[in-house]
Amino acid sequence: MREGLIPALLGTAVTATGAMLRTRYPMVGTAVLGFGAAHVVLGAIDLVEHRRSMS
Repeated sequence: MREGLIPALLGTAVTATGAMLRTRYPMVGTAVLGFGAAHVVLGAIDLVEHRRSMS
């Protein structure tokens, strides 16, 4: 499995959960959304770096 794929997918799920939580619990939803977005970014960075090292 490609390095960085799991954090990116997990971050996507957490970001979606945070977006849904923002309607009922704005502060918690924003925190969860930010945490998920950070995982998406870090996973994407790993995917790009891994692609460069394979070439």
